[in-house]
Amino acid sequence: MLYFTLGDFVTHPARPDWGVGQVQSIVGTNVTVNFPNAGKQMINCAIVELVKTDLPDDRTRK
Repeated sequence: MLYFTLGDFVTHPARPDWGVGQVQSIVGTNVTVNFPNAGKQMINCAIVELVKTDLPDDRTRK
């Protein structure tokens, strides 16, 4: 079961270089996340467990 919702911020445990991404859509276990250093990525959360995080201090909400 997914424990985040649209707009939440997450990181990919195997790709820290992607940065902190924002959840754009959730369809079943497929989550589309917009990462600052990798763009939009569709992640199958049945395979990869994204880590929910807070918005970094150096970014501001618009």
